[in-house]
Amino acid sequence: MIQLYGHELSGNSYKVKLMLSLLGLESVWIKVDLLKGTHKQPEFLALNPFGQVPVLVDREAVLADAQAILVYLARQYGGESWLPLDPEGMSRVMRWLSTTAGEVRQGPESARLYHLFKATSINLERATQKSEFILTQLNDRLAEQNWLELGHPTIADVAVFPYVALAPDGKIDLTPYPNVLAWIDRIKHLPGFVGMTGISEPVTA
Repeated sequence: MIQLYGHELSGNSYKVKLMLSLLGLESVWIKVDLLKGTHKQPEFLALNPFGQVPVLVDREAVLADAQAILVYLARQYGGESWLPLDPEGMSRVMRWLSTTAGEVRQGPESARLYHLFKATSINLERATQKSEFILTQLNDRLAEQNWLELGHPTIADVAVFPYVALAPDGKIDLTPYPNVLAWIDRIKHLPGFVGMTGISEPVTA
C-alpha cells in the first residue's frame, strides 16, 4: 500500500493527501514530527536527503517534493484528465507547478510560516506583497474560467490550492478576491475532497 510521510500542518503534505483521496487511492499516513526534528534524523534522511516532507513510497518508488509527487500520481493513476500528455496541455499545467514553488511559496506560504510557526527570518512585508500579487493574478485568471487550465480540474489546481486556501493563517485576507474564493469552494466540492486544519470540508445537508 502507498505510504505518505508528512505533517498534519504542512500544506505540501496535505496536497498529496488530497490528490490521493481525489484519485480514490488507499494510503497509510506516517507522521513526521517536524517540531521534534524527526525530518532531520538518519531514518528519514535515508528517504529524502533534503529532510523535507512529504515523501511518498509506492512499492519500489520513493518520491520527494509535493509537486513531483503530484506528477507521479497523475500519470500513474489519473489518466489524461489530471495531467495530459500533449505538449501544450502539459506545459500549461506545469506552469502552475512552477508558480506554486515560486510566487505562492514566496507569498501566502511564507506569510503563514511567519505567523503560524514564528519564522521571524521571513520578510513579512515582502511575503505580503507577493501574496497580493499572486492572489490578484489568480483572481483575474479565475474571472474567465472555473479552473486554472484546460476547463477541468488538474494537478495545477491541486498544487496551488492549499497555501492559497490557508492564506488567512498568514493574516492574508481573501475577501478582495471573490473569484479565488469561488474556486476554493469548487475544489471543496470535488468528489473525494478531504480537508485539513485550516481548510474545512464543505457542509452537506
